[in-house]
Amino acid sequence: MSEVANMETQNLASSKKMLLAMVGIGIISALLIVTTFELTLPRVQRLKAEALEKAIFEVLPGTVNTQAFGVNANGELFKMKEGDKTETAIYAGYDNNDNIVGYAIEASGQGYADIIRILYGYEPDKETLIGFQVLESKETPGLGDKIEKEEHFLNNFKALDVSLSNNNKLQNKVITVKQGEKQNPWEIDGITGATISSRAIGNIIGTSTSELVPILYNHYKKNHQKPKESNEQ
Repeated sequence: MSEVANMETQNLASSKKMLLAMVGIGIISALLIVTTFELTLPRVQRLKAEALEKAIFEVLPGTVNTQAFGVNANGELFKMKEGDKTETAIYAGYDNNDNIVGYAIEASGQGYADIIRILYGYEPDKETLIGFQVLESKETPGLGDKIEKEEHFLNNFKALDVSLSNNNKLQNKVITVKQGEKQNPWEIDGITGATISSRAIGNIIGTSTSELVPILYNHYKKNHQKPKESNEQ
């Protein structure tokens, strides 16, 4: 009996040592992960900021300076300072004479695989979208990722109509249609083989522009004192 008890005691001690070793390894691994994350976070954030800045200049050609804005509870733009956070990020682009070139707007929504983050450029003078960039996407390579590089799809955003009616609402909500079926300037010609992803872009932009274009146009009109001509049909 003593030998059996001895073996049980040894096994128990061995199990405790193994458990302690596993816990120790787990703690060390967790610390390494956290330390690595903390060390690389500033670089990741810097790279994201640089990519965003580059995208702003690309979706708003002619921009030399930018100003970040948020939207307050009254639906008005306010200038953001370093450290400020907002659910909706908007960047006004200015030319050499400090005139507004347009606004770059961040937006996001569900794609086929995951959330898609985009940036699009809005030119209030012509009431059109004039640029588009995908900031983050996990869409299927070779299919869904065509929203980032398919030329005919990107051409949709060189003059996509988002004009307002006299009641300060979009005359027509932006939508995606099947490839080859675009007939109106507010429609996005989709991508065969990437139907869900291209439709998602239409949904994201349609929702975002319906909410923000009236706000941005009013901000532009207020700062430029330019009366709006009627677009009612």
